[in-house]
Amino acid sequence: MLAPPVDKPVSVPKKKTAFREWLDSVLFAVIAATLIRWLFFSAFVIPTPSMENSLLVGDYLFVSRLHYGTTTPITPLQVPLTHQTIWGTDIPSYLDWIRLPQYRLPGFTDVKNGDVVVFYLPVEHPDAYRKFGNVLPDLHPHPTDLRSNYIKRCVGIPGDRLEIRRGEVYVNGLAQALPPRMQNEYFVSVKTAVNEENVFHKNGIVDYSRFTETFSDSIATNDEFGYIVKTTAALAGKLKAYDFVRRVVPVFMEKGLKEPFLFPASDAVDWNKDNYGPIVVPKKGMTVPLTTLNIALYRDVIQNYDGNGHVSIENDKVWIDGKVVTSYTFKQDYYFMMGDNRHDSADSRYWGFVPKDHIVGKAVFVWMSIDPNPVNFLKKIRWDRIFRTVR
Repeated sequence: MLAPPVDKPVSVPKKKTAFREWLDSVLFAVIAATLIRWLFFSAFVIPTPSMENSLLVGDYLFVSRLHYGTTTPITPLQVPLTHQTIWGTDIPSYLDWIRLPQYRLPGFTDVKNGDVVVFYLPVEHPDAYRKFGNVLPDLHPHPTDLRSNYIKRCVGIPGDRLEIRRGEVYVNGLAQALPPRMQNEYFVSVKTAVNEENVFHKNGIVDYSRFTETFSDSIATNDEFGYIVKTTAALAGKLKAYDFVRRVVPVFMEKGLKEPFLFPASDAVDWNKDNYGPIVVPKKGMTVPLTTLNIALYRDVIQNYDGNGHVSIENDKVWIDGKVVTSYTFKQDYYFMMGDNRHDSADSRYWGFVPKDHIVGKAVFVWMSIDPNPVNFLKKIRWDRIFRTVR
């Protein structure tokens, strides 16, 4: 005879505590934010004036990682949502015990001339950063995917022949269109004293200095009183309308006047920030003879960024893995970057090419803008810049 069925007690899931629910929510948010930040887009803030007036100090940007293709992490042992240090401290936020190979996922497009690009600073390579202490004194060596984020405009893509003549960029012999809000340096000669608040600040010019000595650079020598201002061509033209202004002229260094700390550090060139090149931007598969000039231009590429074995360069001779080479074929693409604030930007003119594996993404739009030095508290947020596209 069969025994009657016995109902088994139903197990009731244990209710989560409020703390456990909060912890699960935080964990989910961190994982989601980390994936979004790695795969789709990241938020950055502009800390320096190197891109003014296109981008201002205090602009908060969204940068698309999808445009050029997201790169896989190299340093996986890292505190989520950090970069180099743990928030508010100098404690490193990562361990470099594990290094993974980097891969780039397919993107929408390639980097083009004129794109505003975020990238990792190449010269934070352990074997390269020491040379740039006078130009970039805060450098520290980091793994590739944890180097400092820089934002500049791409002016030279792989294979381009680039030259700067009196501050104007030429690519493959053709003058390039100037960025709409590019900022340059001007000498403003005045007849009388100037109310700086009404003249400069009213016109949005914050970077200026009095000049009372003999002014001689790209214009005739004159004993004049005036100002050196950094502003756009449009605002410089507006200053000419004031009756107390004698003239407004751009300031350029003369051709042949060698500027210190410029790339490359070689006596083979006499370039400066306004008259630079010509220089050929390395392209994957391109082969160059290793002349004295080319060794100066491409030694960092060969030594630090192209994944070569043991490299030694002495007396205009290059050894790779113990063999002398007289020509070199590049293993990846490179780019030449410049800031829109042409006289106040530490860019490729000072530290060289940006490897493709250092490219992070394309700057898309400004989602918030906070003036670090507002006239008053009510003007701290720059409402006219919110949701402005980057171009």
